[in-house]
Amino acid sequence: MIKTPVRGMRDIMPKNLRLREYLLGIIEQTAKVAGYQKIETPAMEQLENMSSKIGGENESLIFKVLKRGRELEKAKAENDELCDSALRYDLTVPLARYYAMNGEMLPKPFKSLQIGPVWRADAPQKGRYRQFLQCDMDILGDDSVLAEIDAIDTVMKILARICEEAKVSGLNLRINDRRILLAAATFAGFGEDEVGAALITLDKQDKIGWDGVRNELLGRGFAAEKVDKFVNLFQNGAQTPEEFCAQLGEAQPDAKVLDNLRLITQAMAGKRVSFDPSLVRGMGYYTGAIFECSADGLDSSIAGGGRYDKMIGKFSGQDVPACGFSIGFERLVAILEDLGFEPPLPQTACAILVSDKVSATKYAEILAQAEQKRQDGKIVSVLPMMRNLGRQIALLEANGYSEFEKIYGD
Repeated sequence: MIKTPVRGMRDIMPKNLRLREYLLGIIEQTAKVAGYQKIETPAMEQLENMSSKIGGENESLIFKVLKRGRELEKAKAENDELCDSALRYDLTVPLARYYAMNGEMLPKPFKSLQIGPVWRADAPQKGRYRQFLQCDMDILGDDSVLAEIDAIDTVMKILARICEEAKVSGLNLRINDRRILLAAATFAGFGEDEVGAALITLDKQDKIGWDGVRNELLGRGFAAEKVDKFVNLFQNGAQTPEEFCAQLGEAQPDAKVLDNLRLITQAMAGKRVSFDPSLVRGMGYYTGAIFECSADGLDSSIAGGGRYDKMIGKFSGQDVPACGFSIGFERLVAILEDLGFEPPLPQTACAILVSDKVSATKYAEILAQAEQKRQDGKIVSVLPMMRNLGRQIALLEANGYSEFEKIYGD
């Protein structure tokens, strides 16, 4: 037998789980009082749904699941596809299917909260696992900018509370719009079938720098004139959506795009909000405003999302406006663990350590004593006293116990 988890998976210790549950409590409480209703979707989805060209690069990381029984034997005999389902790689595609199937029974608009594990056959590394938890808040059926404002406001409240308690400063929201990016690519001369590749490369700018973006686009075979025109748009110091779009001439997007970004900024008064024309949000299904949250001193974003009005229609045949925000839960946990943050304990935890010299007739009295402490609001464990008592107490302290009562005999 092998005692280590499958590569890319991991066990979670009680101390780490306390932090996770604490954060999940903040997320759920804040989202629910803002009107988001919690739903669940299956861990497995139809393979066709998971590989339908709406999941971006995640579709290359699918954990496929074999057909079973006669269906598998038939597929082998006919040299057909051996898999018919897959573990979900995110919560957005399952949500679109869920709404397409159940939308008639849901309020309009519908505010959804989803928290659950997802799986990607990725290369494991620090902070990146093959199984991890996602936390998504989505608003379906609202095509107004109020949906973006609501989702952003709710997530910013969640992150502001967590950052305040963990003493992490400088929470910042960056915003952009997919239609501005498409206009920039069109202005530079990229054809409709080339825009996706241009934006995928632009999305890497924070990792490879502008020279890296230029070199990668040239390496993809794009003309130098087109590449320079595209990259120069983002390097000329434009500070506002209006200034950036003024460069695009006839290619600039509809005025409503700028109006919506202005409304989002105004609604977030008092918060650090900045327009970032190079913000891409890698998923190709975004159709409108996109946004990311970060904090000072952290090398990556901790939440992101945007509007995706075309996804549900791929299931139902009728487009439904949709907007969502996902918290990078595992990234947030890793950051807080590195900072040494420990959540406040809601109750005092007490351990009653009982020597093996205590007679059986004493046990009833000890259990009654423990129950009284529980009635007084404490967490109480009755445990046998180990030979190495110091080590036992140290491990209990590391797991949240702060009171100890030692019973050596009758």
